[in-house]
Amino acid sequence: MPWSNQGGGPWGSGPKGPWGTGPQSSGPTPPDLEELLRRSQDRLRRVLPGGSLGGKGIAILVGVAVLLWGASGFYRVEPDELGVVLRFGKYSRDATPGLNYHLPYPIESVLTPKVTRVNRIDIGMRVIEDIRRGTTMRDVPEESLMLTGDENIVDVDFSVFWVIKPAGGAAQYLFNIQNPEGTVKAVAESAMRDVIGRSEVQPILTGARQTIETAVQDLMQRTLDHYGAGIQITQVQLQKVDPPNQVIDSFRDVQAARADLERAQNEAQTYANRVVPEARGRAAQITQAAEAYREQTVAEARGQASRFSKIYEEYKKAPEITRERLYLETMERLFGGTDKIIIDPSTSATGTAGGVLPYLNLDELGRRQAQPQPRTQTGAAR
Repeated sequence: MPWSNQGGGPWGSGPKGPWGTGPQSSGPTPPDLEELLRRSQDRLRRVLPGGSLGGKGIAILVGVAVLLWGASGFYRVEPDELGVVLRFGKYSRDATPGLNYHLPYPIESVLTPKVTRVNRIDIGMRVIEDIRRGTTMRDVPEESLMLTGDENIVDVDFSVFWVIKPAGGAAQYLFNIQNPEGTVKAVAESAMRDVIGRSEVQPILTGARQTIETAVQDLMQRTLDHYGAGIQITQVQLQKVDPPNQVIDSFRDVQAARADLERAQNEAQTYANRVVPEARGRAAQITQAAEAYREQTVAEARGQASRFSKIYEEYKKAPEITRERLYLETMERLFGGTDKIIIDPSTSATGTAGGVLPYLNLDELGRRQAQPQPRTQTGAAR
């Protein structure tokens, strides 16, 4: 078989089709271009008056074409969209929802991005739709594993919600960034790593979720505004913040120990709150009692000093009488509560009864006088 075989071979191109670009098909042959033009002219002659394409017919055709070209500038913007009108490919103006008009193509054209739709990007995880198993989540460690400020590793999965800015943001969204979703994802991952890198692991795993979300949202918004992306970050939501799977059991043990520590501290604080006020109350009571004793002692000392001064004044006027009075008052104070016996020593001088006089027990005499006397029966027995 010659190499110029027209039937085609391993190196032959085969027979050409009627258009000269491909192999000949065994199906029906497409119509000739000249035949199509001839048929179109015949139809126009039948429609136009007189059956010929004169100057008037050409004018009508041009007018219809211009009318159709001008009518092509009408367009409609849906309520969830914003029209961005371009003039020769350059941004011209925005169009509000409803029926609008722009100069026909190629002078002006319009783009209608959806500005009210809330877009979501998941970082560190992927949602997998399976008909048999349903919706499942797949972890992406290269996105979720992050280094904290105290050199620990945490597994962070989070979602970012964003919309196109309503005022002037649509044009920035369309022309300033090439891949909006990729840009938002890259900025979100970078901002989260920056915030996690400046935080310690303990607050991240416990009570600093709201603080982290707010910090990441603010940092993302500043970065996107610097890029002129025309994107508004509405929310950053942490889905999961855990230690890596390899050390999660150890982290749970540490968390349990920290919980026990906090419980012991709370119990100690409760005991201190109960005991310290009681001790302070007792101390205040002792202090007040001491102050009252001091006041009483000082007042008594001042009274005694004043009494002594008055007695001394009287003593200077009549020393003998005052001395005798003081002696009697002192003896009365000393012997007022003791047993008293009177002995007359003068009897010993006369020698009566061996020099001893029977004594008079005044206390016994006073007790007898105080006791009631028994009633005596009167009358003679018969």
